[in-house]
Amino acid sequence: MDMDAVLLARIQFAFTVAFHIIFPSFTIGLAAFIATLLVRWRITGEEKFHRLARFWTKIFAVSFAMGVVSGIVLSYQFGTNWSRFSEVAGNVMGPLLGYEVLTAFFLEATFLGIMLFGWQKVPPNLHVAAAVLVAVGTSMSAFWILSANSWMHTPTGHEMRDGVAYPVDWMAIIFNPSFPYRFAHMFTAAYLTTSLVVLSVGARYLMQNRFVDEAKTMVRMGLGMVAVLAPLQLVIGDAHGLNTAKHQPVKVAAMEAHWDGSKPADLVLFAWPDEKAEKNHFEISIPNLASFIITHDANGLFKGLKDFKPEERPPVVPVFFAFRVMVGIGMLMIAIGAVGAFLWWRKTIFETSWYLKPLTYAWPLGFIAILAGWWVTETGRQPFTVYGLLRTADSVSPLAAPAVTASLLAFAILYI
Repeated sequence: MDMDAVLLARIQFAFTVAFHIIFPSFTIGLAAFIATLLVRWRITGEEKFHRLARFWTKIFAVSFAMGVVSGIVLSYQFGTNWSRFSEVAGNVMGPLLGYEVLTAFFLEATFLGIMLFGWQKVPPNLHVAAAVLVAVGTSMSAFWILSANSWMHTPTGHEMRDGVAYPVDWMAIIFNPSFPYRFAHMFTAAYLTTSLVVLSVGARYLMQNRFVDEAKTMVRMGLGMVAVLAPLQLVIGDAHGLNTAKHQPVKVAAMEAHWDGSKPADLVLFAWPDEKAEKNHFEISIPNLASFIITHDANGLFKGLKDFKPEERPPVVPVFFAFRVMVGIGMLMIAIGAVGAFLWWRKTIFETSWYLKPLTYAWPLGFIAILAGWWVTETGRQPFTVYGLLRTADSVSPLAAPAVTASLLAFAILYI
């Protein structure tokens, strides 16, 4: 197989999936936010909740449509660029993706029209119910997609016959070992992403002294979610990391740029990993802290990159730096929530411009963190598409590099 074609197919999928993921990661939380606004409107009768729901529904409609369209592209690539992957894993992946369409997408499609166009055309309670069901649908969609992707990381519940995976236990497949952690981590990340966007928009309107009542509501609701979810995400992320250390130790070694598993690992704050020399340059680290985080013992040991053959390791540099981007943004979110909660308690949050002004630029943080997190997850799984089962080089279609290049350029131009 031409390795150039493999690399180009990987770049094409990475490009299209990175474009796609920003939309569902936003609409999952936004659908719940809109549904909450409408429920509060029906309970309190306050029109500001209704106005906010209409405002955000327009944004949701565009984002949802972009998510659907960009998601279709991914499905086609399974057949065009990754036919061998589809042949080997299709008996498992196909039904899981089909369940997402049959349950989540059909539910969303059924009630989305009522949610978008039923403002003055259906009874208010029906309209609120439609918004709630759309929110349920987006959550179910995340459930099935994360289940399918998690199976690729921790494949269980199948048997191999003539090089093809056949399902034997669907409960084991759906609830595979990494799924609960990855679903909780991604679901919380989606809610945090939306909360930061809402908080940022509310702060911007406050700084402009426009739509003040609505802006204060957005700041309260967005900040409340960030203050609660950001610290919770730290706990979920720790549990997810421990699960990854158990099932994909080489990924954790790459995340930490930990080379020698025979000694306790330092927490590397910054370094430049050198894969050829198998060491870190310019390292700034905290002694034994990585061991304490991973094993809960400052002198605990976990496998280093040298414990794996070079051909079994993921690319270390992108995994190492993407992980630090994700964690760094996560810590910044915790700080935003903590400072905002303190100002809220002091009843000065709406007048504190030194806090609100930077927030007006904080809206991309969740998207960047999610893209960095997925970079860690998917690049850290290399050189496999299905971990330990199917290598990436054996997953691609028999395509020539010029053909993949042409389609990659076409996607890039169209998406821009």
